[in-house]
Amino acid sequence: MNITSEMVKSLREKTGCGMMDCKRALSETGGDIEKAVDFLRKKGLATAAKKAERVATQGVVVSHLDMKSGTGVLLEANCETDFVAKNPDFQQFVKDIAAHIAKNKPSDIAALLEQPLENGSGKKVGDAIKEIIAKFGENTLIGRFSIFESSKGLVESYIHLNGKIGVLVELESDKGISDDIKTLARDLSLQIAASRPSVIVKEEVPSEALAHEREILKAQALSEGKPENIVDKMVEGRLGKFYSEFCLMEQPFIKDPAKKIADVVKEASSKTGSKILVKKFTRYQIGEKA
Repeated sequence: MNITSEMVKSLREKTGCGMMDCKRALSETGGDIEKAVDFLRKKGLATAAKKAERVATQGVVVSHLDMKSGTGVLLEANCETDFVAKNPDFQQFVKDIAAHIAKNKPSDIAALLEQPLENGSGKKVGDAIKEIIAKFGENTLIGRFSIFESSKGLVESYIHLNGKIGVLVELESDKGISDDIKTLARDLSLQIAASRPSVIVKEEVPSEALAHEREILKAQALSEGKPENIVDKMVEGRLGKFYSEFCLMEQPFIKDPAKKIADVVKEASSKTGSKILVKKFTRYQIGEKA
């Protein structure tokens, strides 16, 4: 199979490995990118690839919080160029749609497009998007959105890099919401934006993902010449690094790496005298698709 420079470039972006290593991996795996990632990891040359694929879009991520109702919305809208994505009118339009979603709570994008936009015009959201397309001369679409509703806690958001990354996180507290809990929610939003966890706790790691990681770590240990009778113990020990990347509660706190996020939440619970739970989170990044 002919290994193209684009294939090598894509593999390098996923793994951070050198050009020749990537070319060799692609040759060994018949040009299959995902198999090539595993090939490089088994050789100890690459870390775990993020569960995302690049998509050729620009756009902006915005959030809307309604503290009175405990509703939070995270919305990604896509366009063709970064020039339009940064336009104040485009960004305000997307924020208006996020506010609309918070109030009307559509079940999905199809339902959203059929709703009258909450700006008094009476136009459907889909028709308003068509007007934006005509105005800027670029295809524009709603990529995805999430709605969080909290009755016993709060929803917090964080937008990073001028709308390139957005986070929505929900906390629950049995003693109401204090300033300390608000600070914790803000810190967790920053953590999620920076460290990209996939789940909250170890127990939520999909069994197939864990089995796949064990397979990779076992191959690494064997390739290092480790005796087979100790490989399994080594694998379990090395899973700690996997958990620290994959699970929010196992991650080092970005403001104090000596602490895990689980420690930070426990400290906040002790300080406020309340039981604090991280209920859920979502993270959007322009150019990635989950």
